[in-house]
Amino acid sequence: MADKLQSLRGMVDLLPQDTLLWQTLETCARDHFRRAGVHEIRTPVLEATQLFARGIGEATDVVGKEMYTFFDRSERSCTLRPEGTASVVRAAIQHGLLTQGPQRLWYGGPMFRYERPQAGRQRQFHQIGLELLGFGEARSDVEAIAIAWDLLMDLGVGGLTLELNTLGSAEDRARYRHQLVEFLQHHRAQLDPDSQDRLERNPLRILDSKDPETQALLAHAPTLAAALDPSSHDRFERVQVGLQALDIPFRLNPRLVRGLDYYSHTAFEITSSQLGAQATVCGGGRYDGLVEQLGGSPTPAVGWALGMERLVLLLAQAPAATASDPIPDLYVVNRGDAAEAAALVLARSLRLRGLQVELDAGASAFGKQFKRADRSGAPWAVVLGEEELAAGQVQLKPLRDATLTESRLPLADLDRLVALVRP
Repeated sequence: MADKLQSLRGMVDLLPQDTLLWQTLETCARDHFRRAGVHEIRTPVLEATQLFARGIGEATDVVGKEMYTFFDRSERSCTLRPEGTASVVRAAIQHGLLTQGPQRLWYGGPMFRYERPQAGRQRQFHQIGLELLGFGEARSDVEAIAIAWDLLMDLGVGGLTLELNTLGSAEDRARYRHQLVEFLQHHRAQLDPDSQDRLERNPLRILDSKDPETQALLAHAPTLAAALDPSSHDRFERVQVGLQALDIPFRLNPRLVRGLDYYSHTAFEITSSQLGAQATVCGGGRYDGLVEQLGGSPTPAVGWALGMERLVLLLAQAPAATASDPIPDLYVVNRGDAAEAAALVLARSLRLRGLQVELDAGASAFGKQFKRADRSGAPWAVVLGEEELAAGQVQLKPLRDATLTESRLPLADLDRLVALVRP
C-alpha cells in the first residue's frame, strides 16, 4: 500500500462539519456589505512579487520573512498573496475603476504567510476585507470601522475592544521616525534582537514589540502624538467624535502600529478577550499613499481585513452564530429496480421546484433507506416503489409529526406534493 499523503504544515482542510460556521460568517458578511452598498471584487491568489515589495514595503517582516515566493518557468518572480489590499488596489488601477469615481469594494479568500502555525494562525489563512477607495474624509474612517464593528456584533462575538491610533501624515511619520531612532540608538543594547533588526529597517514596528524590556524602554521614548501637526490632530479628533456619535466604544493606544508600510493617519484593531494570545480579529486603517505608490493617481483610501480562522474559533463559542446541518424537506425512498431510476427523476423534479431533497442513490435495502431518512431529520419521506410507479403515484409519509397522515399523490401533480410539504 502506498504511503498516505498529508496536507502541508499550516495548510488545513475544512471538512463538512467545519464549513457550516464558515458559511455563517460569509453569509453575514455578504449581507452587511450589501446593506452598505459595497461590491465584491475577486483577484488572483498569485501576483508579481514586486506588487507586495512596493505595496507592503521591503523592510516589513511580511515581505522579508513570510512570503511564499518562487520563479515560474518564464523566470518571473511570483508570490502567493500575503494580504488582500495590494491586489485590490492593483486591480482597481489596472481596470480603470478609479477613473469612474470612488469605489466601495470587498474581497474574501485565502492568503499565505510562512509563519509558525498555531490556533487561529495558519500558513494558508482566510480574510474578508473592505476597501473604500477615493474617500479621504474622517467620516469614511468612521464608516469603515462601523461596518466591521456591526458585523462582529451581529455574529455574536463577545469581549470586543476597539483600539485606535493615528500614524499621522507621511511628514509626521518621517519627523517621528528620526526622533525615535535617535532615542533608541542610545539604548540599543536594551532592545530585544528583533527590535535591533527593526531599528535599521522599520523602526516604527518596534512600538509593537511584545518584549517586556523593550516595552519598558518605550515608556520613556518620544511619542508619535507629539510629532503630529495640528491638521493630523484635528483629523484624529473628528474620527473619535464620529465613533462616539455611533456609540462605538474605543480605547486609544498610542503604541498601535500596523505591520504594513502603507498605513497613514487612522490605524485600528478590534480584539476579543476570548482569543488569548492571538486576540486580533480585525485590523486596518487609512492608506492614502498606496494607490500612487502602485502606479495610480493620488487617491485616498481606507480599509480593513477580518481573520476568518480566528472568527470561526469565536463563532464556535457564540450561541447566536452557531450553525447546524441543513435539514432536507423530504427524503426519497425507493424499492425495486424499476423505481431506482424513477426516484432520481423524482428527486430532481422536486429540487427544481425549490425543495431540498435527499435520496439514497445506491442500492441500499428499503429498511436501511428509512433509517437514513430518519437520521437526516427530514419531516417527510416520499416512497416510490414498483407498485406506486405502476399506479403513477407516490406515497407521502410523515416522519416527525404524529398528527399527520400518509397520503398518495399523483406523480403528474408534483406541485400538490410541494404545497403539502411546504405549505
